[in-house]
Amino acid sequence: MPDEAPGTQKAPTQAPVPTAPPREPSVRLKLVEELRRRNVLRVAVLYLIACWLILEPTHVVFHMLEVPPWANRLVVLLMAIGFPAVLLFAWVYEITPEGLKPTAAVEPHRSISKQTAQRLNRAIVAMMALALAYFVLDKFWISKRSATAPPTTDVTSAAPAPASAAPAISDRSVAVLPFVDMSEKKDQEYFSDGLSEQLIDMLTKIPDLRVPARTSSFYFKARSEDIPTIARRLLVAHVLEGSVRKSGQQLRITAQLVRADNGYHVWSETYDRRLDDIFKIQDEIAAAVVRALKLRLLDSPSSRERRTANAEAYNQYLIGRQFFVRGNWEDYRRSMQAYRKAVDLDPAYAPAWAGLANATYWVADNAESAVAVTEGQVQARTAADKAVMLRPDLADGYLARALIRAAVQWDWAGAGEDIQHARELGPETVDLLYAHAVLVLRPTGHLEEAAAALGRASDIDPLNARVWTALGTTLVGQGHLGPAREILSRSLEISPEQSYAADWIVISLLLDGHPQEALAGTRRASLEIFRLQGAALAHHSLGHAQESQQLLDELTARYAYSAAYQIARIYAWRGEKDRAFEWLDRARAQRDGGLTVIKFDPVLRGLRGDARYQSLLRKINLPD
Repeated sequence: MPDEAPGTQKAPTQAPVPTAPPREPSVRLKLVEELRRRNVLRVAVLYLIACWLILEPTHVVFHMLEVPPWANRLVVLLMAIGFPAVLLFAWVYEITPEGLKPTAAVEPHRSISKQTAQRLNRAIVAMMALALAYFVLDKFWISKRSATAPPTTDVTSAAPAPASAAPAISDRSVAVLPFVDMSEKKDQEYFSDGLSEQLIDMLTKIPDLRVPARTSSFYFKARSEDIPTIARRLLVAHVLEGSVRKSGQQLRITAQLVRADNGYHVWSETYDRRLDDIFKIQDEIAAAVVRALKLRLLDSPSSRERRTANAEAYNQYLIGRQFFVRGNWEDYRRSMQAYRKAVDLDPAYAPAWAGLANATYWVADNAESAVAVTEGQVQARTAADKAVMLRPDLADGYLARALIRAAVQWDWAGAGEDIQHARELGPETVDLLYAHAVLVLRPTGHLEEAAAALGRASDIDPLNARVWTALGTTLVGQGHLGPAREILSRSLEISPEQSYAADWIVISLLLDGHPQEALAGTRRASLEIFRLQGAALAHHSLGHAQESQQLLDELTARYAYSAAYQIARIYAWRGEKDRAFEWLDRARAQRDGGLTVIKFDPVLRGLRGDARYQSLLRKINLPD
């Protein structure tokens, strides 16, 4: 039987359809495959792990030996240069049983690249295990020991003080360094400084977080100190730094939180925003620091108390702060003008009103007529009252009003009430402690409490020359002349351009019986008023009556209005009581700020048994 049914035909056999040859691998895949075959990628991974293992211990050792920062950078540079050289070597040469040979000269059947790859894999695993072990050791032992190590000796520990002992460095501590102005014209320093100040203010309010105050952090501005040195001097474990680039309404702000003992970046971010977003950026940076330090808060830190809807008002506010902290009379005027522009742009901006009050007071204090002084003092009080009225939950207005109540109105109780209001609104800041000591405690004779408050302020702000001067002055009043000079000298080291510390060093030397040294010390005062006063006192103690009188006559002729208290001092030191009281009465009429130290000023000790002295105290509302 035929195999097929009748009527069917066998289908003709079809030729196979030719298939397209497989595509050749792309050039990229060939390159990757060749890199793998020659073990270049494995060598790269091994090199990078080895570099990390070398850099970390090297950084620690260099830090311990205080090797200059450029040495660390040199090591990194050498490793970066070595990286392409090692990769090129791995590409060109191959290990063979006979040693190194050019890869192109090795026959495929004699290549041992697979065995080499296995050895490299084992080396990579071993190096990664070693790196992991070092990481764990550093995190749980080395870093903690470094963070709690005692600080090295420097200007902040050069002299003993009645302040409390410096605290151990806590992980919950951060210093905010001045952000760098990276703007094209380098004309936005006030803005970058203002951003740093605002961040300090915000972070200071976080419980259990130690934040050095502005003066100490800004001490390192434009200095060459490295991060570990700055952190040791400020007793912090972390440093927040950054830069600001401002062009018109556009901002680029970079910020990074650095662990001081090992240089690691704990957190970093770049913000490209409009100027209107500056308060939001401040809040985001502060919140990021809180998260990075693993702090638990009910509410995130916020800049809302210093916000204004008017960007230019905020700009003028920052300019006002920039001028004010310079601490000289011309800049006080510029500060007052900027603050005035800020409140004109936003009449409800309370922080600017408080700044205007402070600046106006200091401008009036150096005015050249009684009318100008009186008008300025009234304007300062009005601005302070306005700040308190607009924002009774903001400490700035209370502290500004306390200054005017004490120094102008001699309302010591009222000044104390304002300071208490400020204390209830937030943490114990340097400004609050300083104001309480200088405006209330010292004038009313509570020198021990004042010294304690100033000691706490120096713990918070260890490079604040104003605090050290106030503390040294207080010790002079207590009769601790040697320690006082050490502290006042420390203040001068921090801020050589000041006059008050130099003045009180001269007084302490005179009280200690060293008139020749006192005369030489008068040259350290930057203001001529204090140079003339100190020299007149010293020449009298040296028995140079004519020279003393010539200096007093010059001081009287040139500064009778602004130096009434200093002139009274000279007469009191020379034993001319009638003339001393005449000038003290004039100082009272002129509302001279020097009267805030009258109760403890040792230069006036010869007047204290006189009934006129008790009468003067009553006139300025001070207890007998």
